[in-house]
Order: sequence, then C-alpha cells, then structure tokens
Amino acid sequence: MLPSNRGHFYIKSFKFYLESFKKFMDLLIFQVPILMVQASLDGILLGILFALIAYGMALQWGVMNIINIAQGDLVILGGYITYFMYLSGIHPALGVIVAPAIMYFVGVGLYKLVINKVVDRDLFISILATFGISILFMQLMNFAFGADVVLANSEFGTTMLFDNSVTLPNSKIFSAIISIMFAIGLVVYMKKSKLGRAIRATAQNARAAKILGVDTEKVYAATFGINAALCGVAGSLVAITFTIHPYMGLPYTIRSFMIVIIAGLGNLPGVAVSGMGLGVFEEFADYILGTEFRIGSVFLLLVLILVYRRFKLSKKREYLK
Repeated sequence: MLPSNRGHFYIKSFKFYLESFKKFMDLLIFQVPILMVQASLDGILLGILFALIAYGMALQWGVMNIINIAQGDLVILGGYITYFMYLSGIHPALGVIVAPAIMYFVGVGLYKLVINKVVDRDLFISILATFGISILFMQLMNFAFGADVVLANSEFGTTMLFDNSVTLPNSKIFSAIISIMFAIGLVVYMKKSKLGRAIRATAQNARAAKILGVDTEKVYAATFGINAALCGVAGSLVAITFTIHPYMGLPYTIRSFMIVIIAGLGNLPGVAVSGMGLGVFEEFADYILGTEFRIGSVFLLLVLILVYRRFKLSKKREYLK
C-alpha cells in the first residue's frame, strides 16, 4: 500500500470509529434514558393490573387455603365478556362494571359446584381441581369465541410526554386508575362491612370464627366470588389494553402466584410493590431480549424465586437443628 493510500485509509477508519462513537454516546446519553423511562412507566402501569389479579388470589388463598390454577382463565373470561359487549356496540369501558358483576356469580357458582369440596383439604387437591376448571374454561372460550387473538378497541388515544419521546396509551392509564379504585374499594369494604369483617376473621382462624357464629360457608362462597369479580375487572382491562385469546390465562396465573409468593398473604402494599416490580421486569425483558422471550423470562424468574425460597427454607431448617 502506498503511503498516500495508507494515510487515506487511516483517515477513513478514524472517521468511521469517530462516527460510531458519536452514535454510541448519543444512544447512551439520550436514547437509553428515554427507553428506561418508557419501560419503567409501561411496567408500573402494567404491574398495577397484575397486582389487582394477585390481590384476588391472595385473598382466596389466605381465607380458603386454595391455590387457584384457573385464576388467569377467570381473567380471560372477564375479558371476553367485555369483548362481547364491544361486538354488541357497547363501549368496552363499561365492561369494568358489567364483567365483575357477572364474574362474581360465576365465582359463587364454581364454589358451590366444585371448590366447596376441596376447602380445608390438601393444597395439591385444590391445584388438581382448579386445573380441571382451567382446562374446561379454555375449551369453552375456544368453542364460543374461537382461538383468534382479539382486542376490545377503546379508542382512548395516547398521551405524549417529554417532547413526544415517551408514549403512554391512555388505555394503560385508564387500566391503572380503575385497578387502584377497585383495590381501595375492596380494602374499605373489607374493613367496614359486616361480610368483610367476617372474611378477615375467617382468614385468621376459621374454627374460632365458626364458633362465634360466622357462617363460614357463606364467607367462602363470597370470597371466591370476590376473587372472580376482581378477575373480571382485570380481564376487562386486559381486553381493552392488550389482547386476549382462550389459551393465555396461564401466564396471568403464574404472575399472580409469583407476586403472592414474594409479598406474602394479607400484605396488600407488598402485593402492589411486587406487582409493579414484575411489570417493570417484564418491560425491560421485552426491550432487551425481545417480545418472544417476554413470557419465558417470567417463567425463568418464577423458577429462580422458588429455588431461592427453597434455599432459604433449608437454611432455616439447618439453623433450627
């Protein structure tokens, strides 16, 4: 290579690396923070919805000692109620009122037909029973609505922040507000109403509550109905904000289970924080790994949490010895 050509080559290489460095610094300084803000806000709004579903699971788990594998399928069923309203020409936002009302009676019916037979039994029995309900619901929804992915389009528009750098669908904001309203309403109901106090007493000691005159059968039915109603609200919001199809209930069950495991039963602030944390984790996994690995990252996180909990439990047992 001639000296003049070599010098020209070095200059071109220097310009190339300088331009690449500028692009990298632009990405690092300007674009990455915006992406982090976008992912964080999306995750928080999504996590509030997850927390609402998990609160229902924590409620019926704490009161009835049941792990409900059909939790996510109740969510999707609530979503299809809203989608049916949308097809009928009714604005899907009204689904947040209609879906929980219908789902409450669905929950009470399920309790009277199936769940009452597994209350106070081994947890594995409740897992098998609710797994059967999950399969039944998936097949019924597939038969009624088909296996296509559907959306109840709310046409709420979007909100732009930071000079249009961050985009938030108004449906997500609506979802978070409704979730918070229902969560606060349920907390107030549990503290102020006669049935709410009976549910709390049963959760603390079912036998003592029964001796004191609490109708635990009624409490159990109402608890499962309330859980189904919360799933109905959440399902309505999922149908408005995201998409639904008959076989996407399991990821919502897994999310709820993870949140309850992390937060603990009866810990509403912990459920809220864990839900938002999971939402942020999912959004960052989506940005970093891609959408196809989003659900896989949730399952991986569940495995890690269970392994960690197992490790802590074994350490505690060794200490007690």
